Amino acid sequence: MAPEIVPRPADSLDDDDYPAYTVGRAAAMLQTTPAFLRALGEARLITPLRSDGGHRRYSRYQLRIAARVRELVDQGTAVEAACRIVILEDQLVEAQRLNEELRDHATGRAAVEPS
Repeated sequence: MAPEIVPRPADSLDDDDYPAYTVGRAAAMLQTTPAFLRALGEARLITPLRSDGGHRRYSRYQLRIAARVRELVDQGTAVEAACRIVILEDQLVEAQRLNEELRDHATGRAAVEPS
C-alpha cells in the first residue's frame, strides 16, 4: 500500500487554483474595484471560493482571467461581451490542445509531458 501524501502548507504557494487573495487585494492587484470582480462573478465567469467567514477568495488563475477581461473593458468592450470573449478564447485553447493530443495519438507520437 502506498503511503498517504500529506500536503504541506507551502504546497499551496505554487497552486494556481489556491484561493489566496481577498477581494480587496485582488482588486488592488488588478487596479480595479471589488464591484468589477463581483460583476465577473455575477456573469458566472469566475466563482471565487468563500472563506469560513464567507469572504470571497480569488486564485491566481481567476486573477489572470479577470485581468484579461479588464484589458477588453479598458478597450471599450462591455463587461458581458468581454466575459463571453474570454470564455470563447479559453474554449479555443482547450480545443487546440485536444486537437494536438489527438494528432499526436493518430501519428503514434507520445505527447511530451512538461517537466
